[in-house]
Amino acid sequence: MSLSIRNRLTGTVAEVTDGAVMGTVLIALSGGRNVTAAVTLDSIKDLGLSTGTTVEVLIKSTEVSLATGRVDGLSIRNQLRGTVSSLETGGAMAVAHIALDHGGELTSAITLAAATDLGLVQGSSVTALIKSTEVALSVV
Repeated sequence: MSLSIRNRLTGTVAEVTDGAVMGTVLIALSGGRNVTAAVTLDSIKDLGLSTGTTVEVLIKSTEVSLATGRVDGLSIRNQLRGTVSSLETGGAMAVAHIALDHGGELTSAITLAAATDLGLVQGSSVTALIKSTEVALSVV
């Protein structure tokens, strides 16, 4: 199956926490990093997710926000540090390619105004912010 989602990271399910209708899945990535996905209980069951399951973490580039300073006091669970490896700009939008600390890459599609306000250039240190509800999972 081909997908238009640019951001794909492979990890292992470290923990599954059930809720009333939804649950959270903690995924261990390389380098000691974690990503949390909030998914329906039906999806957890249908995918057979349990500790040790290898999954692909899928995140649309439009769901990756960027910060250049300290990131405190946010409800956003997924905060991955990295460096802008390249920046493409157009009339209204910019695409930042981020080399993650400890390996892997993410792409963030943000407005050109936001990229300008943040002063993004190749080599900028950033934190990629992704809400757990915007993380999709696929079993590998």
